[in-house]
Amino acid sequence: QVQLVESGGGLVQPGGSLRLSCEASGLRFNSYAMSWFRQAQGKERELVATISTGRSTNYADSVKGRFTISRDNAKNTVYLQMNSLKPEDTAVYYCNANRRADNKDYWGQGTQVTVSS
Repeated sequence: QVQLVESGGGLVQPGGSLRLSCEASGLRFNSYAMSWFRQAQGKERELVATISTGRSTNYADSVKGRFTISRDNAKNTVYLQMNSLKPEDTAVYYCNANRRADNKDYWGQGTQVTVSS
């Protein structure tokens, strides 16, 4: 049974930082591209950042230079370091594991990030 469990969300003031974690189990972690998505209230889910199996990264324009995605294959964990947070970063953040070779795709339950003074 595949599980993706996010943690690290919370309330932070504008300009602050948070680090999200997503621990995966039940899958061969190092064979999956890992991504973070987010969904703000009333909006569609959007891709925030992706890290490939070869550790190539890609970011949404809105977070470039502020967010950093990384992975620790030994811990089956992907991270999202979020700096210089803005109110518009407020959303539920979801972890995603994807393997194109056999069309496997898994989601976590989400963690709330609220940026407010």
